[in-house]
Amino acid sequence: MTETQRAPEGLSSKPRIRPAEAGETRPLSISARLGRLQFHTSGKFRVLQVADIQAGAKVAKDTIRLIGASLDAVRPDLVVFTGNQIAGYDPAFAPTFRKRRWSPANEFDDAEAAAEAMSRTRDLVQSAIGQFLQPLIDRKVPFAVTYGNHDFQCGLDNAELDAIYRGFPGCVNPTPGVEADVLPVDSLLHDQVVYPHAVGTFALPVADPDNKRTVLGLVILDSGDYVHGGGFSGPSEDTLGFLREVPRLIGAKSGVFQHLPLPEYYGLLKPVSSTTAYAMQGYRGHASQYYVLDEEKVRPGGYLGEGISCPDESDEFAILSERDATDAPLYIGVATGHDHRNGFVGELDGVLMTATPTCGFDTYGPAPAKRATRLIEFDIRHPYEPRTQLLEFGELVGKPSSKKAYTYALNAKPPQEGEGDDLLRKPSLWAQIKGLFS
Repeated sequence: MTETQRAPEGLSSKPRIRPAEAGETRPLSISARLGRLQFHTSGKFRVLQVADIQAGAKVAKDTIRLIGASLDAVRPDLVVFTGNQIAGYDPAFAPTFRKRRWSPANEFDDAEAAAEAMSRTRDLVQSAIGQFLQPLIDRKVPFAVTYGNHDFQCGLDNAELDAIYRGFPGCVNPTPGVEADVLPVDSLLHDQVVYPHAVGTFALPVADPDNKRTVLGLVILDSGDYVHGGGFSGPSEDTLGFLREVPRLIGAKSGVFQHLPLPEYYGLLKPVSSTTAYAMQGYRGHASQYYVLDEEKVRPGGYLGEGISCPDESDEFAILSERDATDAPLYIGVATGHDHRNGFVGELDGVLMTATPTCGFDTYGPAPAKRATRLIEFDIRHPYEPRTQLLEFGELVGKPSSKKAYTYALNAKPPQEGEGDDLLRKPSLWAQIKGLFS
């Protein structure tokens, strides 16, 4: 493992990348200047992951400040939004709210009232998306989007949401049903090839500095939402089939960006007593056990602030870790969100696994200073060993503008099962004494 791989998760100082120069009128994204995803002449290629904005009709000012500051600090080639951009349960969307995809739609007196409610929700969602995309639009940074377990709850399905995103400048999400092709000529990445599969699932090749070969791929993946009987579904079989096909399509190793963590994330944790300082209770099948990060498997500086909420089972990791002719995994790794209070990076069977906390100030999460985006920087000299770090609000922006108390219960509704443990859970004095004799 290289020294850059072992870099601390948190930022002890400002990012080493200089902010954008004042008065610069060209796109902030180098790839946007080139018209395609491509390594720079410096040998770098940068992706900014934005996880769990989870906003209602109005996006918190501090969320937008963090996104803008992150863009200026690292000048990413591409931003990837990994789901739950929209808090579908927000009261603003109450008339059209759907708890699950299979839940019946709200009843209206007539078709006209139903249409008016959907139109209002669509306008509110479009406005919210425009608010958090504005820093990207102003700086001409392209972006890709996938979805989580809350986006659709506003009443718009992912296809309708996708159409809204594609209406904003810089979106690289392909139009459903098209074959592999370059993006439209009016796109920031007008010379970019995209391999579409389904809404929220597609692959993007990244070229070398001379645009002569593909160095790596980026897979944007819809990781599913809920399953009947409780818990999360994980990627569909059809989506997993696309994941198996990507190595042939790209011709190089790829990194995956999605919302839900994989069950194998528990392989980065160490079971401990419930009285252990900072121990977090597991989710569903792991609920009888408490965990801390396994320091032998994760990089320094990460933190576990809640149990990992993941599907009970999934074949995804088996695909990611399948070996190539050199006995190396077919995929570089996977970057996820969903668990707002988790921020760590680990490695399992050669697959890099990252957990990114919320960047949003409209939802539960860590302390304001720890809300963050994630930089993933690839180097042409070792493209499958990316450097990554969290870009935290406290380091980039400073103090939050709001005086509200940021607790796990910030939502109108409490977090779902497995997502509500206290950050930095410390045992009581009695629990510590009891633990000595147990």
